[in-house]
This record gives sequence, C-alpha cells and structure tokens, in this order.
Amino acid sequence: MGSLEVRELEAFLVLAEELHFGRAGERLFVSQSRVSQLLSALERRVGGRLVERSSRKVALTPLGQDFVAKLEPAYAALRATVDGVRAAARGMDGALRVGVQGAPSRLLTDACLQFDRRFPYSTAELVEIPLSDPFGPVHRGEVDIVVVLLPMGESDLVLGQVFSEQPQLLAVHSSHPLARRASVSPEDLAEVSLIGVRGPAPEYWRRAQALDVTPGGLPISAGPGIGTLEEGIGLVAADRGAMLLCHPTAHFHERPEVTFVPVTGLAHSRLGLVWHRNRETAQVRAFSQAVAAVA
Repeated sequence: MGSLEVRELEAFLVLAEELHFGRAGERLFVSQSRVSQLLSALERRVGGRLVERSSRKVALTPLGQDFVAKLEPAYAALRATVDGVRAAARGMDGALRVGVQGAPSRLLTDACLQFDRRFPYSTAELVEIPLSDPFGPVHRGEVDIVVVLLPMGESDLVLGQVFSEQPQLLAVHSSHPLARRASVSPEDLAEVSLIGVRGPAPEYWRRAQALDVTPGGLPISAGPGIGTLEEGIGLVAADRGAMLLCHPTAHFHERPEVTFVPVTGLAHSRLGLVWHRNRETAQVRAFSQAVAAVA
C-alpha cells in the first residue's frame, strides 16, 4: 500500500473515536483541515472510503469499521514497543528500589502509585531497611534511593525532596507519670531514659533521634539501643525507656501499654529522599518529583 504514514493511521483512529473533525484536530493538536488531509491520504492508500462525511454527521463506512477493528490492536502494540524502547533509552525501565525505615506512610504509597502510573515501564519497589543503618543500603547499592529521618550529612549522598514534617511525640509506658500529661516540654525529657539507635548509623544521626541533653542543658539518660522501630516499641511497652516518634509512626504502633504524649517546643521530625551522588538516574529524579507532587 505504499509507504506507511503513522500520522495518517493515528488521525484515522482518533477520528473513529470522536466522529468529529474538530474534536479530532484538538486531540491531535492540528487543524480540522489537516485531519481531513490525513484521512484523504490514507483512503487513497487503502483504495476505498473509510469515513462518510456530511454537513450533519461523520460515520465510519463498513470498510472503515473493519479497518478500525484490525488496526487498533496493531497500533497499540506498535506504540507500546516504541514507548518501551524510549523508556529504556531514558533510563526509565525496570525496578526502582526504594528503601524505607519501618512501615511506609500513605504519602509514600501515593507517590509510588503516581510513579508507576506515569512510567508504566518502571516500578517503585519498597524495601525495608534497618532503622540502625539508614544510609548503608544506598552506600552499598542495595537500594537506589532511601526515605530516611533527617538529618543527613553524608558528603557522597544527595538530599532530594524533604517532606512529611511532623510534630514529635514521646512514647512512654502507660504507667509512667508523664503518660498522664496532655503534653510535655523538651525539659521534661530529663525525667526519662531515651531509647536510642545503635550503630552503624552515624553518631550525629543517632544523637538527633535520641537527645542526650535538653535545650536548657539538663542531661537525658540513655536507654537501650535498638535496630528497628518494633524493638523500640517493645522496650517502651516493657517500661525499659521512652522514645521520640513522629505522629504517623506512633499511630501505626498504637498498643495499650504505650501512651504517646505530644512534645511541645521540639523541632519537628522530617523525612528526606537520599541517593548516591554517583548513581543518580532518571528514575531517581522522577521518583523525587512524584513525592514532591503528593507532598
């Protein structure tokens, strides 16, 4: 049938859906007359009328109906093939491994859904990483990007989108005197032993998650070190210490033996996307944009 013009096929398929030259032109970002030219060229190639046109309506001929039925699956397959190759060329195919400390938030799952829908040849796979090793998995290449509690001061890592700023709560055993308070101040932390995070997390990061001194200079006793959030909640439930948590994490770990008390006057917790400076990809940048869009 001569040289194949994909634009002619696309115009015909859109017109077959709209049955209106003006609307078809709007979808194709061309003029109404251009749609008519493309259709006429295609009809000359196939040697027959595909569309009946009058001043009142546009309708497919029997030949046009048969052509649409056979063309649509072939055209969809062609587009999928081209999109797949384009995605591979742009580094947007395959799995993106996203490291997460503990249970993912609703915001994070929404970002994953948006990412997957926008880039059908990519998949955001959530991988749990230890609370005690927030940056190790991305250093070692076990994940492509991590979602971690801030701060982040690693020179070879990049801090991308910052999100989910949340007030902090103090998790204490329900029998503790502070559990009966409507809120506590940072100075009240001197009355508990704060459960901290053990290595290999950097010391600056561990000190940020479990303060050792109040803003007023009062010492805060160090409680046991933990490797996971579940360990920490278990120790609080056993009255072995108290723990600072953000509101979503506290809500996820609710249990009768543990009371969560708001801490007023303490800096909010924040999450950040972090990736290795030498392994930044189009997928990583796209996922950061997806998080920004839902944050």
